[in-house]
Amino acid sequence: MKRSLHNYKRNNLKINLDYPKNFTDGLDWWINKYFEIEVHTSIETQKAQRHDIQLFLDFMLSQTGTLKRNNWTLKISRNFLAFLKSNNTLNGRPLRNERTTNRIIAHLKTFSKWINKIHPFTLFNPMLKIKIMDSGKYLDLDNAITPFERIKILEIADNLVVTDALSKDMHRYINKEKPQLKYKRPFRDRAIIYTLIETGMRRCDVININIDKVNFKTKNIYIKDRKTQKYQISKQGIKAIRDYIKNERDADFEKWKSNLLFLPPCTVKQSKGKLTPCVINNIWNRVCKAAGVTGKTPHSSRHAMGKYIMKKTGNPAAVQKQLGHINPAYSIQYSKITEKEIENILNQR
Repeated sequence: MKRSLHNYKRNNLKINLDYPKNFTDGLDWWINKYFEIEVHTSIETQKAQRHDIQLFLDFMLSQTGTLKRNNWTLKISRNFLAFLKSNNTLNGRPLRNERTTNRIIAHLKTFSKWINKIHPFTLFNPMLKIKIMDSGKYLDLDNAITPFERIKILEIADNLVVTDALSKDMHRYINKEKPQLKYKRPFRDRAIIYTLIETGMRRCDVININIDKVNFKTKNIYIKDRKTQKYQISKQGIKAIRDYIKNERDADFEKWKSNLLFLPPCTVKQSKGKLTPCVINNIWNRVCKAAGVTGKTPHSSRHAMGKYIMKKTGNPAAVQKQLGHINPAYSIQYSKITEKEIENILNQR
């Protein structure tokens, strides 16, 4: 069936688009319709998609002064890609890695393809010739935490119960034992840090661990996604999880009634009973700051685990098994020597 300007088919269902009387054919209108009609992902994923597309709209407006659909050209798309690649932090590192850039471009390609399907652009789809970068060749292994940084981070995590959770009131508790702040969860935060470092797990997997998928006897954690991924965890890591369950989890479970391992505090009023990646980031950043570790992210611990397994085994298959890489090309990269390692070798001559 030939699609008209006002309707199209999605999953064999006819979708009608109602254009307003003062329709200006602006991309700001199209993005709202896109999320209203076409996008059916989770709320968290939609936030990321909208953020990525809005980033392009802001760029286009700054470059052309308009958001008219037909002003979106291949040149604008190429300039936006160059903009994403050129942004650097104060220390000269890229503001966005290849994976983030690819995600933004992928969301934009899907958006432009949807528009072009309903109302074709004057020339052609302006994202058609924009290619996704092969980020499989460019894992940022230089950003892995070092063995020394690992020790410092775990030391701070072990001291969270004493340094982070107790009341800071110096007047009320003179010569008295300070109580733990009700909203603090030092055992949980410690267990999260250990889980990240001692498994190489991604943030999204950490927040989705079910307590019944933790095998304390074999020290395995199972994550169900497209397939079941098994992460092995160290003795220290499984002990940190035990301590959290013993000391804190029950009180939070009473409120949330959730099977997830790591829960928000029961004092939180606005929550769905599940942690977010931002919470993991905040815990990680707070511990790293106290440990004097800068420029490292939760994913840095994943790279460190891959490098450690490769150093001990020399087998990319072992890396792939622990980290769950679908593409073995990612695992092979851990056999490569990093720039920092080359520098250390040269300095030892």
